[in-house]
Order: sequence, then structure tokens, then C-alpha cells
Amino acid sequence: MWEFLWQPAGFDIGETGLLAFDASQPLWRALLVGLGNTLRVALPGLILCTLLALAVALLRRHGRGAWRGMAVVYIEVVRNVPLLLQLLIWYFLVIEVLPDSVEALSLGPGIWLSKGGLAIPWPQWDAAGLHWSIPEQGPFNVSGGAAVSPEFLALLAALSVYTSAFLAEVIRAGLDAVPASLLEAADTLGASRWQQITRVLLPQAWRTVVPAATNQYLNLIKNSSLAVAIGYPDLVSVSNTTINQTGQVLACVSIMMTIYLALSLLAAGLMNWFNRRHALKGAAA
Repeated sequence: MWEFLWQPAGFDIGETGLLAFDASQPLWRALLVGLGNTLRVALPGLILCTLLALAVALLRRHGRGAWRGMAVVYIEVVRNVPLLLQLLIWYFLVIEVLPDSVEALSLGPGIWLSKGGLAIPWPQWDAAGLHWSIPEQGPFNVSGGAAVSPEFLALLAALSVYTSAFLAEVIRAGLDAVPASLLEAADTLGASRWQQITRVLLPQAWRTVVPAATNQYLNLIKNSSLAVAIGYPDLVSVSNTTINQTGQVLACVSIMMTIYLALSLLAAGLMNWFNRRHALKGAAA
């Protein structure tokens, strides 16, 4: 049943990340590249959505006037628009709004953004040793460094923004659960507003936030499978191509289910371990 995994793939993958791949290599390696692409967008997405959600939650709880209103509008709009639609909006925005590769937008030294994607400096090893490869604008496109595709950028933006709207409400609920007397005591002791938030409010809220945040992180990992809608070669996209090549529907679906189950269980296990560790510290305190 699984012999097909050692057959030559017979197709190329447009974006392979750190794993080299060509059509002559076996199908199991193609699926491994797809898994790598899934992790390559999911892991940064988890970080970005957390930072964005934290900022929105603090604005909604402690912001004043227009800032608080903007946070409310952000949460309500993003939560009530389907993720697939948001993904398509981000993708077509990247394609339509960004400049062509011959006129890439400079975001800093060696960082270029265009319809061709995002190019960034990247370490490179050759005969001369380890050095940094810096992207440069050429007459036709940006060369050098490492680059990610527009599909990657659109998927990362959609997953991060969508998940952050739900996570922001989880964080806000955790912040609301912290007794106001703790902040009043910190204020009495002369703590600044920033110290009250970072040293009192957030550490106390985290024990309430972590269990519910785990669900949102798992959703982001599973929602990355929507990448197939814009042509990003994630695990599902590569598996679909494998099915078309071999006809092994049951085997490929079983592989996808097993991998996503393993990723979800691993993420949940790490979050539960962190939650127990944090709770023990809190109890000891």
C-alpha cells in the first residue's frame, strides 16, 4: 500500500524552503517538503498572531477614545469575515498593490518587497566559508539572499490577522480576571503604567489565557491547509498532487490526517506543559 512513496514524484514544487527537491526524487520527500512548508508558515504565524492579539487586547482594555474603538472594530470585522475570503483578499492585494520586481520596494538594508515576494538577507555557505548573502535590486528582479513567495506572505498575513482577533478576546478575558486591587497596589508602590502591565497584569493573566489560547493555536495550524486555495505548496497541496499522480487516495488522506493529528497533539502537549509549569510557579509564589 505504501510502496508508491518511493516512486519518483514526477512533478516540481515551486517553493521548497530549506529542502532541495526535484521531480526525480521520491514522493515521500515531496510530502516532507510540503510538511516543511506548512511548518514554515505556521510557526511564524503563531508568533505574529500572539503579538498582534496582545496589542489589540491591551488597546481594547486600556486604550482611550479612538484607539479603543479601533480595537473593537478590528476584532468584530476580522472575526466575522470567513478566513478563506480574507486569504483571497490578502493574496489579491499582494498581487495588485505591490510593485513589480523591477521596481521592488526597499524596506531597509537588503530587504525588498514586490509582486515576486519578500527578499531578505540570508546566511550562505560556500568555498569561502559562511557569509551573508544580501539581496540587491537588478535590472529585471531582486537577486541574492532568501525570498518567500507572494503566496507565503498572503497566507501568513491571513492566518495571523484572523487568529489574532479571536486570541485578543481570550487575552482580554484573562486581563479582566486580574483583580483591580493588584494594579492599585502596584500604583501605590510607585510602579509606572508599563511596569503595572508587564510585571503585574500580564503574568497574572497568563494562567487564565494559556488553556483557551491553545485552541486558537491549534486552529491556526489546521487552518494553514487553506493554502491550497492560493497555490502555496503546503502538505495538503502536495498531497493533492500526489493523489492525482498515483490515485492513492486513502493512503494520502491517512498521511495528512496522521501528520495534522501529530502536530496538534504536539502543540497541545507543549502548551499544557507550559501551563502546568506556570501554574506551579504561581502556586509557589
